[in-house]
Amino acid sequence: MAALLIFLGFLVGAFIISMGGGGGAFYLGILVSIAHLSPSSAAATSLFTALPALIVGTYSHYRTGNMRFSYGNKLLITALPATIIGSLSSQYIPVIIYTWAIAIILFILGIQTIRQSFLKGSKKSRLKPWTVYLFGALSGLMVGIAGMSGGGPVMAGLLLLGLNMPQSAATSSYVLIALSIIGLFFHSTQGNIDWQVGLLVMAGSLVGAAIMPRILAHFDPRKVTAILCPIMGIIMVIMAIQFVI
Repeated sequence: MAALLIFLGFLVGAFIISMGGGGGAFYLGILVSIAHLSPSSAAATSLFTALPALIVGTYSHYRTGNMRFSYGNKLLITALPATIIGSLSSQYIPVIIYTWAIAIILFILGIQTIRQSFLKGSKKSRLKPWTVYLFGALSGLMVGIAGMSGGGPVMAGLLLLGLNMPQSAATSSYVLIALSIIGLFFHSTQGNIDWQVGLLVMAGSLVGAAIMPRILAHFDPRKVTAILCPIMGIIMVIMAIQFVI
């Protein structure tokens, strides 16, 4: 079991950091289905598990020169308050309401990301700069209410605003550090962290997150974007479906 958790952590850490997410949904899946943790414990443990790998991956991304702080800071303007508001109000919101709301939004973002990835050059539309605040707010609410990392909306917003995949992944990881810290604080007060399981998964994810940004830096950003952008959209659609089944 220990070796399996480490291996799965490595896969998630490597894959998620390349996609610019914190991996909350993937870690939750491992912790619930493999480690058999309760939902509250899994939510707290997943944020604890994801944060160190996210920090390591962000530093690696920073050294590649792909990070765009201006976009990240705009996201944080609305994402940070939304995380706090979501955390404080989560206990008063019926689960069915925010489950369907997040699922619908993720599905729409996923479809739009897939569509954008198959449009060519000048046909690609660009969202208005102010819409980045909406994506930030949604990301914060996902962290605060659902205990997820919120990486999906952040990545979708950055991609649809015109950044390529390496730039979006780097900028997203920077944003998610702050959201994960706040989310971990609130969710750790509501659920118990399983330290043993969390540390095993974390060990693998740290290695994966450390090496993947350096690997991506050796490839053409346009080719990386062409491959990973539709994958990101498909993952968001799958996540949306899993929310409601």
